[in-house]
Amino acid sequence: MKNNSSINNDYKENFSINESLSRYSWFNLGGPAEILFKPDNINQISSFLKNNKEKLNILGAGSNTLIRDKGVKGVTLKLSPKFSYIEWLEKDVIKVGAATLDKKLSEFGVKNSIQGFEFLSCIPGSIGGGIKMNCGCYGENISDNLLSVEVIDMEGNIKHINKNQIRFSYRNCDLPEEFLILSVKFKAKKGNSKTIQNKKIDLLDRKKKSQPQRVKTCGSTFKNSEKDKAWELIKKSNCEKLSVGDAIISDKHCNFFINNGNAKTHQIEELILKVRETVYQKTGIKLDLEIKIIGEKW
Repeated sequence: MKNNSSINNDYKENFSINESLSRYSWFNLGGPAEILFKPDNINQISSFLKNNKEKLNILGAGSNTLIRDKGVKGVTLKLSPKFSYIEWLEKDVIKVGAATLDKKLSEFGVKNSIQGFEFLSCIPGSIGGGIKMNCGCYGENISDNLLSVEVIDMEGNIKHINKNQIRFSYRNCDLPEEFLILSVKFKAKKGNSKTIQNKKIDLLDRKKKSQPQRVKTCGSTFKNSEKDKAWELIKKSNCEKLSVGDAIISDKHCNFFINNGNAKTHQIEELILKVRETVYQKTGIKLDLEIKIIGEKW
């Protein structure tokens, strides 16, 4: 990889050195990025990848990402707001930029009487990350309305992949980890405006009643197992009151871990390990993480 100063000269307005990543995580935690790259367009990404062959750390909305205290070595790529957009391609097809927030697509659906995106109002992430983890709630998934994705590989090549070429599963898909999603095409099925609005309101009400609000959290910490919900296993294992410093578990939803003020990432991580080990000892089930952890260990 080129030295830092050389990279900075190539893309001066798009690179920063040793920038704190804590403001990009919903936990408000994390050390600095050695190099933070926030490209404005596909050409910048392609040019960079063709000249720098090291693995990138890709950061989305930060709503499900725990960034370690020591920060992230190498280059961390975060798409700039220029990748946040929604546009009509045909009367029943929309194209959505990968950096577009899920709630923005839900709002677009309400405004344009498009059904099937109401549940996204409850998911605090971006479309690119949502596709990678097949995000969803209340019985619906982002892949339900998917037509295709536009990605760029680590050689700087653009690929268009149809839905039928991707295997989706619970909170996962088989797109290669190194593929960076640039945009997504969805089918836009028209519906009744009032019905769509009422469904969105109902889902948001359900979320407010069952999940903590206005706290430093990255949502569900663990994936549900095949037979049991993660929160049920945590509760059954008497883990609800566990804590490590200011890293605590929400008393409203015990699969939500919280930075209750001055926690450090390693404390959140230690709490995760405590809960996982206790649940395994009590139930024989090993919980898999839904959140992503990036960065250098102590």
